[in-house]
Order: sequence, then C-alpha cells, then structure tokens
Amino acid sequence: MPSNPFKDPTIFSKKDAAILDQIKDSTLYNEDFAPIPAEERTWNKWNIAAIWIGMAVCIPTYMLAASLIDQGMNWWQALLTILLGNMIVLIPMILNAHVGTKYGIPLPVFLRLNFGIDGAVLAALLRGLVACGWFGIQTWIGGAAIYQMLVALFPSVASAPYLGDFMGINLAQFASFIFFWAINMYIIFKGIESIKKLETYAAPFLLLIGVAMLIWAWWTVGSMGEILAASYTLSSNTDVNFWAIFWPSLTAMVGFWATLSLNIPDFTRYAKSQKDQILGQAIGLPGTMALYSFIGIAVTSATVLIFGEAIWDPVELLGKFESPVVVIISMIGLVIATLSTNIAANVVAPANSFSNILPKKISFKMGGYITGIIGILIFPWKLMADPEGYIFTWLIAYSALLGALAGIMICDYYLIRKTKLNLAELFNKDGIYKGWNWNAWIAFGLSIIPVLPGFLSVVKLIGEGSIASFWVDLYSYAWFVTFILSMIFYFILEKINPKKY
Repeated sequence: MPSNPFKDPTIFSKKDAAILDQIKDSTLYNEDFAPIPAEERTWNKWNIAAIWIGMAVCIPTYMLAASLIDQGMNWWQALLTILLGNMIVLIPMILNAHVGTKYGIPLPVFLRLNFGIDGAVLAALLRGLVACGWFGIQTWIGGAAIYQMLVALFPSVASAPYLGDFMGINLAQFASFIFFWAINMYIIFKGIESIKKLETYAAPFLLLIGVAMLIWAWWTVGSMGEILAASYTLSSNTDVNFWAIFWPSLTAMVGFWATLSLNIPDFTRYAKSQKDQILGQAIGLPGTMALYSFIGIAVTSATVLIFGEAIWDPVELLGKFESPVVVIISMIGLVIATLSTNIAANVVAPANSFSNILPKKISFKMGGYITGIIGILIFPWKLMADPEGYIFTWLIAYSALLGALAGIMICDYYLIRKTKLNLAELFNKDGIYKGWNWNAWIAFGLSIIPVLPGFLSVVKLIGEGSIASFWVDLYSYAWFVTFILSMIFYFILEKINPKKY
C-alpha cells in the first residue's frame, strides 16, 4: 500500500481527455460511466455530508434502536451499538470511496478491475438487487406518509375499496404508493445533479423535523430523565446476556450501510478532493445515525408516558395528532426524508448495476426505471409485515455477502495494485481485465462458506438443532468473517497465481 494514498494528487483530469477518445466506441462505455475530470467535480465536503444526512435521516434509522431494545438492550447500549457499527463501516466506506475521487469512475467500472470485465456484471448485481428491495420498502414508507396525510385531510379516504387479499391493501394506500413512486421516477429522469440538489436542501430541513419531535416529547413530558427512565419499559426481554446480543446486533448495524460502502464511488466521483470525501463522510454518517436513533428512542419512550403505549413508527405516531396542520407538515417532512434516502441509497447503485449489463443499450435512467418496476413487483408492504425478521435476518445475510465483496475490493485496490489501474483498459472487453478474475470469485466463495450453515439455520431452511451452535454463533459475526477471510484468501491466491494485468 502507498504510504498515504489519500495524499496522492493523481486524479483523472482534462489533460487525460485522450482516454475518452479511446473508449467512446467501446460496448462497455456510456456517458454515465465515463470518468469525470477533476475540473468538472462540484461536490465539496458539505455536499457529501448532506448526502449522508439525507440518507441517514429516515424512518428505518428512527426505528433502528427498536429491534435492539426489543432484544434486551437498554437505550444507551443500543445507541452505543449503532454508533460503533457506523464508525466501523465508515472505514471501508472511505477506503472504497478513494477510487471514485481519484479516477472519476462508478462502482460497476471499479468492479471490472477486481472481478474482471464479465465478472463485474454479477458483482454489481449482488449489490444492486439488494437495493431494489430497499427501494420498494422505502417507497412504501413514503407512500404510507402520503396516505396518512390524506386521511388527516379527508377521513373518508380510510374507507377506500379493499383490493383483495392478494394485494392486501386498499385503493388509497396503493395510489399513495404509486404517487410517491412516480416522484422517485421523476428525480431519476432529471439525473444525478438533481440528487445533489435534493440532498443539499433536504438535509437541514430533515434535521429540524427530528429536533422538533424531540422538543415536543421533552416539552410534553417535562423531563428528559423521566423519558429515558421510561425507555427501560420498552423491552420485556431484560434478562439476557448483553454480549450474546451485542455481536449479532453490531453486525446488523454494519450491514445497515454495508451496501453503500461498496457503491460509494458512485458519489465520490463528483468530489473535488480526497479530503472532501473523507471529511464529508465523517461529518455526515456516524453522528447523524446516532442522533436520529436517539430521537427515535426518546420520542418512543415519551409515547409510553403520553399515550400509554410504545409507538415506534413515526407515521403512526404523527397520525395521532389532532391538528391537521401538524400532521400535514410532519408528513411532508417524512416524505422528503424517505425520498432523499431512497434516491441516494437505493436507486443509484441498481441503476448503475443494470446499466453495466449492456452499457450501450441501458443508460443510468433506464436502469433506474428497471429498479422502480422491481420495487413495485416485490409487494414491499408484505415484506414490511415482519420488519424485525427483515432487518435482522436479511441485513446480516446481505452483510455477509457484501463483506466478502468489500474485502476483495480493498485488498485488490490497495494491497495488490497499490491504487494504480489502467483506466482505458477498464472499457476494453478484450483487454487486460477481460473475462472473470477467478482469484476474486474463489476467495468470495470460500469466505462465505463458514457463515452458510448459520444462515440456513436462522432463516429456518434447516431444522433448529441440526447444526452445532458454533456455526450459529459464527454467523453472528458474518460481515467481519467474510470481510477478513475474503481479503486473506484473495491475497494468498494473488501471490500464488497472480492474474497478469
């Protein structure tokens, strides 16, 4: 590894424009994948921070501590676990961001270096398909906020025709979902700069909404100490071993943004410098996640004292306010929060992943539209029927796969290639990066084998007690296991049989 790659001034600039002439006719090229010259970068550290604030301030973050407290943690243990998980995931986030800022390329192009030109298609899809599920979930949440707003204005909306058991929702709920979906599609149509503008303006507004909810809870109850004391009533499962639930919970917290730690180059390719991307992410991610999770804990604890029950879902909570004005303003805030998270976190990656299948035929916008269609077809309201199972089962499962990808990417870029690559060859189907990098895929496969038995047990594909408890316990560390093993296996394979690049 270079002594300090983050001080390396070498980035793609207009003096390298001749490279663009070499690659424009390639079947692997489109304008969305073209390296962005340094002179055309417009995102500073505050733009990067705003992206993270806009993504982190969302309903899943607000509700994130719910599952931890339900497992048996108290409020500060849950908050500490969330903060630590985000500080850990910030490390691969910053490391993988480097290539975007240095060379101006998105994730699918970067993966051609690690997994080979053909192998990169599958690797990008592993990241992109995860985001399609999250896109559907977030779109349903945004639609639910719109539905609550309509009910506040026109109570008869709640009596809209039921669409049958196959759909499981009424016409107004489905219409609200589709309306919010259409807003997402419009922003995709407007392009990547519209995302920057959305996040820049949304971030301060979203923080203001969260702080306002906290002030309301504090003002109504009258004592923050009393609110935090009430948090101990949120879980009936208090007689547990903290460390037994800490490690799987920490893995899930890392998994919450493990997806973005892979495709962060999709955003940092617009950053003016490495300093901007590092500071922007450090400012925007861990602190925002901890703050908004704390707001979720405090406000929910306050609902125990105010309403006599714990209300974790902010959409349900805001629906209890009698003032239509308060409900409408709050729901607008939730809609914007969900929109800003959805577009940045769940559209950019799959849009680029689908585009990477046939770059000349599928643009970023077309990839975004494909993401939108999948988001409808998965019936996200049915997935949300079991949010705890979805978060704890699937986040850890995803993080296991994504930890393996991240380990290979970081090992290859820093330890094997010393942050050096041939930019033009990444767009040459028959060039030095052609085909599949089997060292990477063998390392990927080997690294996930140890966590597969535990995964199969957790998702109940094999009977409880059919495997030793060791494998179930090992699965609790899934992201860490696959990240470290994939890095070790890939490094060894490259030393034994290096791929000639």
